[in-house]
Amino acid sequence: MFRIRNHLFLINILPAFFFASACAPLLTPTPFRPPTRPAATQILSTTTPIPALYTAISTPTITPTLSGPCFNSLDFIDDITIEDYTTVLPGVSLDKQWLINNNGTCNWNSTYHLKWVGGNPLGAVQDQIMYPARAGTQVTLHILFIAPALEGTYESAWQAYDPDGIAFGDIIFMKIIVSP
Repeated sequence: MFRIRNHLFLINILPAFFFASACAPLLTPTPFRPPTRPAATQILSTTTPIPALYTAISTPTITPTLSGPCFNSLDFIDDITIEDYTTVLPGVSLDKQWLINNNGTCNWNSTYHLKWVGGNPLGAVQDQIMYPARAGTQVTLHILFIAPALEGTYESAWQAYDPDGIAFGDIIFMKIIVSP
């Protein structure tokens, strides 16, 4: 019985699909039409003047005025770490930091140095590259020291030098007391 129904379905329904598709319009391809160039826009003359959208303003050119070469200066401001006469243990590492001001007109770069000029170098490299600083700015300088093994009071003094080897500015220093 099931087979008879399947055959009846095929006999009755299938021809209806064929007839319906025969009534559908035929598809025809759409021909390609290349784009056309738009017509040029013409500006129409008017009797009313068109106001300007902006007014051109000349901007002055700023040229720096240099009255000669720059000058170097260093002002000591404050001890950031290790106040003067701080007591430390023998052989301890010390990270001394000073807040200073580049109050000259030269910008400092890696050609500027701090050099040991007096007292005890306290194990530090005696020629230190300075931290770069633009003119008129504050900067922190720091040197790593090692406290001596013997008890006593120690001082280490340092001076800034420009690329030509000329000393300038305040001398910065550290004073410590070594005691067990």
